[in-house]
Amino acid sequence: MLGGLGNMMEMMKSAKDIQARMAAFQEEVERMRFDAETGGGAVRVTLDGKFRMVDLKIEPSAMEDRELLEDLIMSAVNAAAIRAKEAMKAELSKVTGGINIPGLSDMLP
Repeated sequence: MLGGLGNMMEMMKSAKDIQARMAAFQEEVERMRFDAETGGGAVRVTLDGKFRMVDLKIEPSAMEDRELLEDLIMSAVNAAAIRAKEAMKAELSKVTGGINIPGLSDMLP
């Protein structure tokens, strides 16, 4: 009987450890930055770990064609978001010690 209780205690300790690491991870997310550029550097975008755009740089030459500029911005934002999501999934895996917690990575945008 103690074996089962010991396993339960170990699982509770693991859950508390994961919870503490998740809290630290959430704080770290604010400081993470993910960059992407398109059009040979004509548009550069930076997103934070919450997928918010924190920087946008546009070369003057890119402003000559509005439709192209719109496409370049969308492409840069999407590329940065993909990088961010992949990095966040990798970090979540580290936080959980590789344990697959159903729905956790689905919480990412």
